[in-house]
Parts: sequence; C-alpha cells; structure tokens
Amino acid sequence: MSIEGLKIGFALTGSSCTFSKVFPIIKDLAKKGADIYPIMSHAADSFDTRFGTAEEWKNKLKEITGMELINTIIEAEPVGPKLKLDVLVVAPCTGNTAAKIANAITDTSVTMACKAQLRNQRPLVLALATNDGLGANAKNIGLLLNTKNIYFVPFGQDDAINKPNSLVSKFDKIEETIEAAILGKQFQPLLV
Repeated sequence: MSIEGLKIGFALTGSSCTFSKVFPIIKDLAKKGADIYPIMSHAADSFDTRFGTAEEWKNKLKEITGMELINTIIEAEPVGPKLKLDVLVVAPCTGNTAAKIANAITDTSVTMACKAQLRNQRPLVLALATNDGLGANAKNIGLLLNTKNIYFVPFGQDDAINKPNSLVSKFDKIEETIEAAILGKQFQPLLV
C-alpha cells in the first residue's frame, strides 16, 4: 500500500519524552506524500519540558506538515464531518488520553478528533506511551483493544525492572500499523 495521497491526522499528547522518536515518523510520512494534519493536546501545545519547548515542537510540526495546527476542541470537531481523514494516529498516546477515549470523555482537541474520527467509522491508530499501562490504565487499554476501528501500534514494557507498569509502542511500526488499519486489520504481533 502506498502512503502517498493519504490524509493522515497526527495527534500528539503530553509524553514529550517520546517526541524525538515520533517526529522522524511524521517527517517520513510527509516525505512519502501523505497529507499530515497536526493535532496537539493542551499539554503538548503548552508545556515546556526538559525535552524542548512547546513552541519548538509546534514550529517543527508546521515546518514538516505545512499545515496549521489543530489545538482546540472547536478546531478538532470538523475532523469527522469535513476533513474525512483516511486515518488518525495518536502518537504518543498517554494513559490519560487512552483513558479518556475508552470512557468517551471529550475534553481536549485530541479526544475530540478521535471522537470525530470514530463517529465516521474510520480507523484510529494509538501508539501508547504510558507509565501505568499495566496498572491503573490496563482496564482502559483492554476496552480499547476490543473497540471497533481502534488499532494499536505494537507495544511492550520499556523498562520492566524499574518501571514494571510502563508500556511504550514501537514507534517505528506506525507506518505498517496505518497500512493494516486502513484495511481493517490489526498489525501483528501486537505485543512485543
């Protein structure tokens, strides 16, 4: 399957420690001819961290995609009825965002975009980055695994000794997961 010409929503949430792994993926998808529509949660859009300032990340997104950033609930609502994305990717998808999607809480630009994508029965790809994936958020991930049109980038424990509940996706598998999701399939193996 070719990525060229696909309309891909790419949403970033507050796991800024993984942005350096996600941005090369966005750049590669854009280079392959996908139209990337950038979306940022409030945390990603406004928090300066030791991994970079919000302004730096926003500028990089605009430079890579050539698109205006979607960073409010109002801007994200038309993702479903008007923009009609081929796929929406949430990478990184924090435990907080996963919990909100699992429990139908729509209080950020990212969760609104996800709701808008799912109401049109279009694929939503989640790339986890959460310190409590095998703890408090395990039940939410379980719900999402069993939800129609939601697909996961393969994930596993990133530091089983020091952070035994932490799960992180293999971000280098985002493109293959997108391709499978568009065909209505979960890319395998899911657990790595």
